[in-house]
Amino acid sequence: MTRWLSPTEQRQWRAFLSMQRVLPEALDRDLREQTGISLGDYEILVHLSESPERRVRMADLAHATLASRSKLTHQVSRMEQAGWVTRERCESDARGQFAVMTDAGWDLIVRAAPVHVESVRRRLLDVLGDDFPEFGALCERVAEPLVESLPGISAPLAPE
Repeated sequence: MTRWLSPTEQRQWRAFLSMQRVLPEALDRDLREQTGISLGDYEILVHLSESPERRVRMADLAHATLASRSKLTHQVSRMEQAGWVTRERCESDARGQFAVMTDAGWDLIVRAAPVHVESVRRRLLDVLGDDFPEFGALCERVAEPLVESLPGISAPLAPE
């Protein structure tokens, strides 16, 4: 028997759907307007900046960003043309490549990070206020079993 959503649950579910669609768009717009970088490019630069030698295998980067390999290849190509990353061959795997952050990419993320953090604060943390820790805990509670149950999916969680 189907357990239909109550009117309140339906309203809350739809509010969640709206938030998950418009929040990334707003964060992307803030980054683009103030730094010229997209949220997707920023996410890749974050992964690279947090990695040893600022380099990550392309397959691992696709996995971490939940992007298909072809989408990531296209995105990294655009970032390479902009001078933010380069690609290097993997010596141990002839088919593998690394994405490597350039000095220009590092300079960009140093400029973009404060813009992004302020945008996240203004659009989410400040709105939720004291409820933000509970919101984060609830998100973790939902994400953890999903990550465990879906092969090939990883959550883009910050390093501890």
